[in-house]
Amino acid sequence: MLFISHSVSIPFEELQLTAMRSQGAGGQNVNKVSSAIHLKFDVKASSLPDFYKERLLALSDHRITKDGVIVIKSQEHRSQELNKEAALSRLVIMIKGATVIQKARRATKPSRSSQKKRMDKKTKHGQNKSLRGRVSH
Repeated sequence: MLFISHSVSIPFEELQLTAMRSQGAGGQNVNKVSSAIHLKFDVKASSLPDFYKERLLALSDHRITKDGVIVIKSQEHRSQELNKEAALSRLVIMIKGATVIQKARRATKPSRSSQKKRMDKKTKHGQNKSLRGRVSH
């Protein structure tokens, strides 16, 4: 089980983990060992609550396909186990991040005294700049 929160978890049967060869530098190890992990998770067919599904599918993330499948590739470590843990943790972070409800923003106005201070400061700065001009005799 992959635990998202104290009440939500994903059975490992719903996750599809595939090992493949990593890209990039690494010498002979890259050519021999399948250490990269490709994680696929079908959101629509999962046992997640509907709230989680709706929020995940509403995300505009390049890792979510049009069919509602999350694809995460992990290849930053040299061992398959570490890459597997990294991919699973990224999935958990993604799901948790989708469920955070943003605080509603309220429009505010600057106070009258702060507006007055700002204008006084601008006037004083302008006066200082005018003193830097040419001296006339």
